[in-house]
Amino acid sequence: MAEIDRLKEIVETLRGENGCSWDRVQTHESLKPECIEEAAEVINGINNYTKTGDAENLKEELGDLLLQVMFHSVIAEEEGLFTFEDVAKTVSEKMVRRHPHVFAGVTYNSKEEQHAAWEEIKKQEKAGKEWFADTLPEAFEEAKELIEKAKERKGYK
Repeated sequence: MAEIDRLKEIVETLRGENGCSWDRVQTHESLKPECIEEAAEVINGINNYTKTGDAENLKEELGDLLLQVMFHSVIAEEEGLFTFEDVAKTVSEKMVRRHPHVFAGVTYNSKEEQHAAWEEIKKQEKAGKEWFADTLPEAFEEAKELIEKAKERKGYK
């Protein structure tokens, strides 16, 4: 069994009838603080690796962030929205689409031209979804508030 499949099975077990009472009641909304906290801990892991050359903490924190992705994917699957496979497929397709110079034989004459093409591809992807950008500042503010709460929980304030 691939480890990613094992992780999915673990999360499904934790959320199952005989699983963990905390895990079973979690929602996308209730897990927001954990997402922010784990992302910050990945940054800390990167900083520690940069300073010490030891990647163990980075590996652990990336795993915790992956757990958040899996957790949300399992919840979404329970709700009939999408699966982890759908998430992986979506990001894979996005990366291939945004890198035609790697996957489709397109040639750019400069990094600036490549960057402009990247921006144009992103613009096309977001066409009809402009309202997403309107809600991003609110999400950043919410993230800042969640970071402050995480600092308090960890005893840093």
